[in-house]
Amino acid sequence: MNAVVIAVCIMVLLSLLRVNIVIALIIGAIAGGLTGGLGLNETIEAFNKGLGGGATIALSYAMLGTFAVAISKSGITDLLSNMIIKKVNRGSTDIQFIYIKYLMLSFILLAAIMSQNLIPVHIAFIPILIPPLLHSMAELKLDRRVVACVITFGLVATYMFLPVGFGGIFLNEILLKNLVNNGVEAASGQLPMAMALPVAGMFLGLIVAIFFSYKKKRVYDVSKILEVESERKEINPFFIAVAIVSAITALSLQLYTNSIIIGSLAGFIIFIVAGVIKASQTQDFFARGLKMMGMIGFIMIAANGFASVVNATGGVETLVASVADVIGNNKSMAALLMLLVGLFITMGIGSSFSTIPIIATIYAPLCIQLDFSVMATITIIGTAAALGDAGSPASDSTLGPTSGLNVDGQHDHIWDTVVPTFIHYNIPLVIFGWFAAVYIF
Repeated sequence: MNAVVIAVCIMVLLSLLRVNIVIALIIGAIAGGLTGGLGLNETIEAFNKGLGGGATIALSYAMLGTFAVAISKSGITDLLSNMIIKKVNRGSTDIQFIYIKYLMLSFILLAAIMSQNLIPVHIAFIPILIPPLLHSMAELKLDRRVVACVITFGLVATYMFLPVGFGGIFLNEILLKNLVNNGVEAASGQLPMAMALPVAGMFLGLIVAIFFSYKKKRVYDVSKILEVESERKEINPFFIAVAIVSAITALSLQLYTNSIIIGSLAGFIIFIVAGVIKASQTQDFFARGLKMMGMIGFIMIAANGFASVVNATGGVETLVASVADVIGNNKSMAALLMLLVGLFITMGIGSSFSTIPIIATIYAPLCIQLDFSVMATITIIGTAAALGDAGSPASDSTLGPTSGLNVDGQHDHIWDTVVPTFIHYNIPLVIFGWFAAVYIF
């Protein structure tokens, strides 16, 4: 058995059994390292070496959580929430409730899409926007699993298809570059077209999630929501103005410095200078921010250690290379196996952006050898890399939604985010990606 397969399977199995994801990542990494022939000391050394790569992310999310708590105190996000609650209270027919429900989901989807290109903040908007809406969702009896699916679709499908913002990085700077470097004569204009059908598969999964899987009402304990998000907050126009200035400043600095830490810190300082937050309250705000986003930081740190061990075993290269020994000249099987191997690798590493350089070096020559067209090659490698990003317990595309939906402890990361997104996105991605590569291109 390949070390990567064993490590990922153990990590996923423990996660499904509700073992804490950090513990699952550590145990999976140790199992993968030992299976890969590293020995216990070498495995621990590789794991520790990878931890540093997640430190910046962890501190970024801690500061982001602190800034999100400050934004929440200003009441700016409560304006939207209060408007929705008033509409819900006035609603007297099922049609009105359905209208409000789908209007909210559309708004969240739009925010997720814009977070990848128009305002490229990635998951930074989630802890700011989602917690104040939880009370409205509870009034609507809206299943949070469908909200998780909506957010993840906006995060993943956008960078797979639109070549701007994070999509520009994924498609042009990483995917195209690695394709060309490995002998595939691809052009930037071909990439969105090649990824269109896999993204269409994700969209079909989104439709199924919204209108079928999670259509039924789900009851949440409102008292738990009110413990973290009070029902009514006094809306102070000055606080709103400060929040707008703070948000613009934070966004501008984040884009300029490419640092969530600097942007969030600057935005938080504006709240202090303006008197919205007292200097003596900063400890409490940081503690609350750490409570909101701290777990995602620890998971990302552990995920970096996990990825470091997986890479140190050499199992990734072995797994990818073994595909060539199995498939022979069977193009249909080749496409399917390459996609499935990509799923395992991305679920282990947790990032599609990091997966492409690993698989492209072998997948590209293999596709050329099997006489796949350029468009089919783009589809296979691009989809294989993105697979798992929408269903990995350690991916920020799943951790982000959980960070906003679980502030009151009523949304399980694995069963309410990872499993729904895996079913509705990873399965269609495999099917549609395989069909496109074998029968369309």
